[in-house]
Amino acid sequence: MNQLIGRRSLLRAGALGAAGLGMSGLFPAWAQNGTRGLVRKEMPTLSGEEIRLNIAEGMFNVDGRAGHAITINGTIPAPLIRLREGQNVRLVVNNTLDEDTSIHWHGLIVPFQMDGVPGISFPGIRPRSTFVYEFPLKQSGTYWYHSHSGLQEQVGHYGPMIIDPAGADPVAYDREHVIVLSDWSFLHPHQIFSRLKQEGGFFNRQRETLFGRRSEQLSREDRQMFAQMRMDPSDIADVTEAAYTFLINGHSPSENWTGLFRPGERVRLRVINAATQTIFNFRIPGLPMTFVGTDGINMQPVEVDEVQIGNAETYDFIVQPGDQAYTVVAESNDRSGMARATLAPRMGMVAAVPPLRERPTLNMEDMGMGGMDHGSMNHGPPAAPAVDHAAMGHGTGAAGTAGAAQSQGGMAGMDHSNMNMRDESKVNFPVGVGVDMIAPNPTDRTGHPGLGLENVGHRVLTYRDMATLTPNRDTRTPTRRIDIHLTGNMERFMWSMDGERLSENPEPYRFARNERVRLRLINDTMMTHPMHLHGHFFEIVNGHGANQPFKHTVKVMPGGFVDLDLTADAPGDWAFHCHLLYHMHAGMMRVVTVRPLDGDVA
Repeated sequence: MNQLIGRRSLLRAGALGAAGLGMSGLFPAWAQNGTRGLVRKEMPTLSGEEIRLNIAEGMFNVDGRAGHAITINGTIPAPLIRLREGQNVRLVVNNTLDEDTSIHWHGLIVPFQMDGVPGISFPGIRPRSTFVYEFPLKQSGTYWYHSHSGLQEQVGHYGPMIIDPAGADPVAYDREHVIVLSDWSFLHPHQIFSRLKQEGGFFNRQRETLFGRRSEQLSREDRQMFAQMRMDPSDIADVTEAAYTFLINGHSPSENWTGLFRPGERVRLRVINAATQTIFNFRIPGLPMTFVGTDGINMQPVEVDEVQIGNAETYDFIVQPGDQAYTVVAESNDRSGMARATLAPRMGMVAAVPPLRERPTLNMEDMGMGGMDHGSMNHGPPAAPAVDHAAMGHGTGAAGTAGAAQSQGGMAGMDHSNMNMRDESKVNFPVGVGVDMIAPNPTDRTGHPGLGLENVGHRVLTYRDMATLTPNRDTRTPTRRIDIHLTGNMERFMWSMDGERLSENPEPYRFARNERVRLRLINDTMMTHPMHLHGHFFEIVNGHGANQPFKHTVKVMPGGFVDLDLTADAPGDWAFHCHLLYHMHAGMMRVVTVRPLDGDVA
């Protein structure tokens, strides 16, 4: 079962769909064009009651060049693990590395001791040792797994996981393709991190200039504001195409992974963003996509043309392609590069590859100044207590106090029906060199399509469009609200939550077991943060009542906030962090504690 295919990871695709097609010829082919030495093969898929995974050093080839990697069963991405809801699974993980490793089952509801986060839920898997994960499968859908040790994700330690439903699948399809998006660099991840610490914009090769062409996208007032604050409106992504090759199923754009179909089939695309540091804009020009699920949860169908997929999010779509080839485009959100693949009815067919679109720039709304009268703002020294912007080289003023974020008037789109809840907003978090700004007027941006997608001329999926297929089980009104600020200093590449890094051993966020609470994530930085809470799903408050979208990972836009209703029903200690790996590594991670544990006295 555990199969090694060269040094190239090839995911198995084309599992039988709901229509029960039984001919092997209906399985999609895994292939690439233009690169020698690779042949069509189905990828290894692991299933059954016991799965064996071997983590080892290896080499990975991209466009004829080889680099050091960490593989699982010899492949990158790791083998597809395919299981069924209701079964008990035993996963035996053998670590042959000379360093600790781990596997986190992203989005799976498991006992916290099986969650796979060293230092929080277990000690990690020591070198030359074996660890056994064992748990029941309580859910179905599209998920994935990856290392939670060091920066191993960046060098290949990730793979897809599908859990088929115990009963009939509510999504009808004839064929499926698993599409794993990722970013690969021949630079060692610690070298990338070191360069980011030395200069936050090191990999930004298209920096903004005061009077350059790209500044024409900004108003004169905005240009002055950015210049005064020494902030770069082109600072969309920390690591760009300058260091990355963007991959689909382990293949570069020139290698062109190809998935086959028969014209007229309902093809299910299970899209997983397993990238270390890249948010992707995903589309298939000329082929509408029907959104049917996210993070493993079935959603009411919505036809769209594009979606911005944050790190660690998964999306399911149904497409019905005609008798032609289509280009699958996953463009980095800073538009410095793209991953590219093909859907085609026959091998060898290709479609036109669109050029990269114009690079987006940040604006005042991304600084948390939406709806404010910038002309009347005092840009001098802020009133205490406030962030010392002068020490940071950012001479802003009215953006100053942490309390300002609570008295902000940006309540657009907020659900006011639950305003009787106790407000326990944390406003007195530490501010210092690690916090270079506090958004003065953050707004609910769940209806925003994502940076650069505001005027693309076609339908872009947003969180406001999402509604679960079946009503959520717990619709109690939250009893309290907690504000959590996503904080950082972009210039110094310092990242934190509520001004504190995990390494500083801050107090955990504490919840009573089965407590219903509203979390407001406020992004005080100018970068989008995909935030992931382990062990739980939460509802994005978007006005859909009992059908508000249920997710485990949510993008929080710059200068915006997202309200999440959480039922803290999983006892234990859980990681809560940004899924931009280098942000987490720099400190944007905290612990959520839910008590009492099983067997404890309440």
